[in-house]
Amino acid sequence: MSEKAAKSQRRYTWSDYRTWNDDKRWEIIGGEVFQMASPTSRHQTISMELSVRLHSFFKDKGCRLFSAPMDVVLSEEDVVQPDLLVVCDANQIKRTHIEGPPTLVVEIASGDSGLRDRMLKLNLYARSGVKEYWIVTPWPSTVEVLLLQGQKYQVHQVFGKDDTLVSATFPDLQVPLADAFDFPLEPGEEPPVAHEPPAPRYAATN
Repeated sequence: MSEKAAKSQRRYTWSDYRTWNDDKRWEIIGGEVFQMASPTSRHQTISMELSVRLHSFFKDKGCRLFSAPMDVVLSEEDVVQPDLLVVCDANQIKRTHIEGPPTLVVEIASGDSGLRDRMLKLNLYARSGVKEYWIVTPWPSTVEVLLLQGQKYQVHQVFGKDDTLVSATFPDLQVPLADAFDFPLEPGEEPPVAHEPPAPRYAATN
């Protein structure tokens, strides 16, 4: 999640990024900078539950799970910090960052970041070659699993709170989502209730 940074209107690069010594978290997309916002409790609940499941699955499979903050350098003008990422090429893992596209990226959309996750980052990840992309929406609780086909993503499947997510790239990776979305709802977020349709009306007979 992030908000547009209050910086001058110039294009920034990975070389610039490495000179910044403040305590804030930043992303650069197409040379434009965004300041990362503090995560919400819902974001943390989802992130921690998915982390446990993904770490357990990939532990002995030659892939590594990382979580934000971890810089992923996709180009000189594209440096992002996905919420979760899986890297299956050890050569990409540098001491300070990940070099090149992860195999799997998970973004937990929240507030203003939702549009960026579905537009800027989606297009960036597709261009960069991220094979599988999950967009997690806390409420209404869904996970959209997108699979890269050529240079565009196609929807593999959309999973809800009561579903078990199945990865498109790793079919043995199955994640029950009930615990990830186990947080209290706020007023106005009550789940929809299905009602019986009204009884049919018949014309009166003489």
